[in-house]
Amino acid sequence: MDDFLAARAQMAMSLGFHIIFSCVGMVMPFLMAFAHWKYLKTNNEVYKGLTKAWSKGVAILFATGAVSGTMLSFELGLLWPQFMKHAGPIFGMPFSLEGTAFFIEAIAIGFFLYGWDRFNKWFHWFCGFLVGLSGLASGILVVAANAWMNSPAGFDYVDGQYLNIDPIKAMFNEAWFPQALHMTVAAFCATGFAVAGVHAYLIMRKKNVEFHTKAFRIAAGFALIGAFGAPLSGDVAAKSVAERQPIKLAAMEAHFETEKGASFVIGGIPDEEKEEIKYAVKIPKVLSFLVANDFNAEVKGLKDFPKDEWPPIAVVHYSFQIMIFFGVVMIIIGMVYLYAHFFKKEWLTKNWLLKTFFIATPFGYIALEAGWTVTEVGRQPWIIYGIMRTADAVTPMPGIQYSFYFFTAIFVSLSLIIIFLLRRQIQMVPRLYDPTDLEFNPKNKKS
Repeated sequence: MDDFLAARAQMAMSLGFHIIFSCVGMVMPFLMAFAHWKYLKTNNEVYKGLTKAWSKGVAILFATGAVSGTMLSFELGLLWPQFMKHAGPIFGMPFSLEGTAFFIEAIAIGFFLYGWDRFNKWFHWFCGFLVGLSGLASGILVVAANAWMNSPAGFDYVDGQYLNIDPIKAMFNEAWFPQALHMTVAAFCATGFAVAGVHAYLIMRKKNVEFHTKAFRIAAGFALIGAFGAPLSGDVAAKSVAERQPIKLAAMEAHFETEKGASFVIGGIPDEEKEEIKYAVKIPKVLSFLVANDFNAEVKGLKDFPKDEWPPIAVVHYSFQIMIFFGVVMIIIGMVYLYAHFFKKEWLTKNWLLKTFFIATPFGYIALEAGWTVTEVGRQPWIIYGIMRTADAVTPMPGIQYSFYFFTAIFVSLSLIIIFLLRRQIQMVPRLYDPTDLEFNPKNKKS
């Protein structure tokens, strides 16, 4: 494997795994805190058990996210030394603040796990909520650093030198809010659907039905917030991309010709040699409206840009289509669930609805991975958009492919360990977390 390709593959693989751990860490504490709040308000022991069960999952995934995040920080320096040499002093602030948020999260999760019956009940709840807030802050701060790569700011680039550095301006660059908003909403959607899907499956298996039903409904509520918020945050992000990175937008839509009243493309197969897209469904003028709120606005095509600055069109276009497809599917599932909740409550216990959520378990993370592929691959060939090419930032050290194999083995092993630990947690629900279970709670049998 070519060293440059190996370096890119290693970062893609590492980010692909870490983004899942990070999103779960950003959202699961809020599900945990909501279940805890329900317990404090209702005094229902099932919610207490659910809170404890989810808190153990949060602890497992927090530890995993810490490991994968540490590995990524080393990889940035090892694989992209030229990038870090120049970029580190500029966007180091969000990484420093992320470290602070991480330590707060670690302290808060320790207080929460060991604070049962030791702290004031509302202070204990706040510790759990603080885990979510600090995890969310960590995610947003890391996204701010990535956004800087898409929208460089906070310095003057003169004769190859990075001068007049302003870290505050660099952190709050033009892309940080659209990317952070869309990422946060996507994390709630993906994690909500994943958790709801797991509990839906356990309900269908008739195991601890009351426990898993309460868990399913909390998770489904969070999933719906994310699913319905995704088009709104996506619209903000798309308009930002159209303004800052028109070539990325053109690649997303495989839009080759500059035109007014540009069509929104659904599906299709891009042909870079002939500079056209085949077999696509085109909705007239919709793309122009989406990027400029004007049906007749001009949208630049790929032909307006030097060909050596084109990103891989097919990868970006297909990834964008995958993200849109699964996003729409989750919105439809959310609409069905809302209709059932308000008008057809008997549907909520039907196997077909539970099975739908179970099938949708990975949909959010598929869309999330596809969206990040659009963000990262769509920026190529630049590592700092318009300033430094990715090929110029890679390490000259040989043998990167062996590092890629090694890190891949670590992440695969880490994932298998997580699956084992979470599966064991689910199996322990009757023994440890569900007070209504008759098989493992002799007190319930006597009563």
